[in-house]
Amino acid sequence: MDWKVLLEQAPSGGMTYLGWLASGLFWTLAVSACAWVIAFAVGSVVGVARTVPLAAARLAATAYVELFRNIPLLVQMFLWYFVMPEVIPKDWGDWLKQDMPNLLTLPFAAQFSLWEFTAAVLCLGLYTASRVAEQVRSGIQSLPRGQTSAGLAIGLTLPQVYRHVTLPMAYRIIIPPMTSEFLTIFKNSSTALTIGVLELTAQSRQISEYTFKTFEAFTAATLIYIAITMTVIFAMRALEKRVAVPGYIAQGGGH
Repeated sequence: MDWKVLLEQAPSGGMTYLGWLASGLFWTLAVSACAWVIAFAVGSVVGVARTVPLAAARLAATAYVELFRNIPLLVQMFLWYFVMPEVIPKDWGDWLKQDMPNLLTLPFAAQFSLWEFTAAVLCLGLYTASRVAEQVRSGIQSLPRGQTSAGLAIGLTLPQVYRHVTLPMAYRIIIPPMTSEFLTIFKNSSTALTIGVLELTAQSRQISEYTFKTFEAFTAATLIYIAITMTVIFAMRALEKRVAVPGYIAQGGGH
């Protein structure tokens, strides 16, 4: 094993191979964080919609979940990147493919376009939102029905009950599965390499191709993935303990 190879000058980008890994980590975290914002926001709305009395809202939310959850992630990635610019108005599609890449001025950005990054974020975010929605729905439906009834009885509207009573409790309950969903989106970010985003796995593959040090390149990437994963797990465990409601045990039952 020759770990010194990571300190050698890379043939492009003005960085060492270790710098390539740092660049890949930056874009892995950027894609994951932006996609998680979309997944959490959209997933929360869809999850709530699956529990409201309005049948049309429940139907639309269920259709969203079933559509995004049952199409392979890699297929969705290709649909967003290759198909989306072709089905929208031609001027918009041309802007995405030609003009939009010139807007990217973030660090380590010269190697790929903003559309590649945006497509990866939208794909991962909306796909994971279908999974987050199910966690939110499960958390809401695990609460005693009496909480909603009590909120309505004291004069709160249904949206106020969700905002002040139901969701604060439901989010506390679903912290562990939501942690798993974030780790899933973090690991799924590696699929972005298929459309040209040079995240951590893509950079590891590049290092392997240039140096033929496959073991060193992918072992380094694996250790980085493990370090980030364990950091998230311990942070979320601490958060779970901090926001736990003393003596509360979730009860089954419909909402």
